Amino acid sequence: MQAVGSGRWLRRVSVLMASLVLAACASQQGSPSTSAHPAVMTQQVQSSMTAEQALQLLKDGNARFVSGKGGAHDLPAQVLATGKNGQFPFVSIVSCIDSRSSPSLVFDLGIGDAFNARVAGNVINEDILGSLEYASKVAGAKLIVVLGHTSCGAVKGACDNIALGNLSGLLAKIRPAVNATSDTKGADRSSHNYAFVDAVAENNVKRMVQAVQDRSPILREMAANNQVKIVGAMLDVKTGEVKFY
Repeated sequence: MQAVGSGRWLRRVSVLMASLVLAACASQQGSPSTSAHPAVMTQQVQSSMTAEQALQLLKDGNARFVSGKGGAHDLPAQVLATGKNGQFPFVSIVSCIDSRSSPSLVFDLGIGDAFNARVAGNVINEDILGSLEYASKVAGAKLIVVLGHTSCGAVKGACDNIALGNLSGLLAKIRPAVNATSDTKGADRSSHNYAFVDAVAENNVKRMVQAVQDRSPILREMAANNQVKIVGAMLDVKTGEVKFY
């Protein structure tokens, strides 16, 4: 239990308590507030958090990652806490399997913070939808993020009409984004046109965000009732910066 009582742990708990006080004061004044990243996500913090606060946590975490100030997590303490008391993630993230796009790293998240679903091209299928429904409706996550990235290999494969075993079916889910993307930096619509690839990747994210809402009545209703927010995001693999939309 020494890790739980470490100075780092106590500092993060202090930050959490201060943020909750500020949030309460801001709520009373009718103004928005942001929450500092807690030492470990608890049911109380998760249930009181808004989708906007959850989104701000990701933005703040990405800023720490980009600046090199991330990683200040007491992971042993978080293992102990979540192992004993359970997990209460505040966000679900659907991302690509690309080695540069690990959500826990690029958003500077700790154990127990996020549900992560990873698949090439960050595509949405029934299994992903079911996972997201569980995460929000049952487990209480307040935010859903579809995270794409620049220089995506799956998007390049879709642009080039690659056919390879089961990969062909996955790339077919990205093809509509290819077809919907206008020529970018010239008429070359292949993987050799990096600007076009990134434009397709962004359109693919937007289409997948829409797919979550169109294909899941549960999540669509939750979003309409402001119980969950569904957003898209793009990671620049050259800088580590994530932009939301």
